[in-house]
Amino acid sequence: MPSPKQFVIFEAAARHGSFTLAAEELRMQQPSVSAAIKQIETHLSIVLFYRTHRKITLTPAGERLYAGISSGLSSMELAVSSVQNMARHDYVTLSTSSAFSHYWIMPRMHHLHQNHPDIDLRVQNSDREPELAIENISLGIRIGHGHWQGYECAKLADEILYPVASPRVMAAAPNVRSIPNLLSERLIHLEEPVRERPTWSDWFSHHKVKDKVLEGGLRLNDYALVLQATISGEGFAIGWDHIVSEMLDKQVLAARKDWSWHTGRGIYLVWPANGNLSDKAKRVREWMIGFAN
Repeated sequence: MPSPKQFVIFEAAARHGSFTLAAEELRMQQPSVSAAIKQIETHLSIVLFYRTHRKITLTPAGERLYAGISSGLSSMELAVSSVQNMARHDYVTLSTSSAFSHYWIMPRMHHLHQNHPDIDLRVQNSDREPELAIENISLGIRIGHGHWQGYECAKLADEILYPVASPRVMAAAPNVRSIPNLLSERLIHLEEPVRERPTWSDWFSHHKVKDKVLEGGLRLNDYALVLQATISGEGFAIGWDHIVSEMLDKQVLAARKDWSWHTGRGIYLVWPANGNLSDKAKRVREWMIGFAN
């Protein structure tokens, strides 16, 4: 491969259609630009420019090379601009799961825009729990007991789990008069690849239904997909109260809240303990805590 510097020189010459203008832009001597282009052509064993006394034009090979190099440089420029914006804290980032962003954040987003129109909140869905400070993320959502080294946190809700289904499926399952009978229904399982979440086996064990092999059912690796399948009538799923409560109010889902399991954990908003939160991030933090309370 020719050197990256030679590619930059080639791109400028092709864009301007002139070795002289490329030299002026790059603050080089015109013979140095010509020499760099000649080195690329020698290296690739192909002519990139038609040269006349007054102008240069790209050969078909030059046009192909220019298309690729200009696209690559544009991507680099966009990446640099994005990193600079991150460093300036022009926006607030929130790392969370797809289900939390879809069913908790989005229904409340209009309120944020009305009360804080100057804040650009960018939600980053992730199937893991990134190190916020290292990845320059302002805030995050985690489930646990409220103790994470290097972080401060505020509880948004208790973790409360109970069975949910579409109203049609719930009405069609009159034999679900006891928790053991639920084993005969089609269950939708959440199997996240990274984060550990309570399973149907955990829920049944809490209710003293143990040593049961839960075979079959629908198994999905994202809770937003689990809820979509539940709404579509595919069976019973575990409902996290802070996520499904609004859907229960709208009667999109039905629940057996009398079979709730209070796990003792909570849903927390977390942020790095280094005290470097921007003013906008602090306002988003207070906005989310205010909704939770």
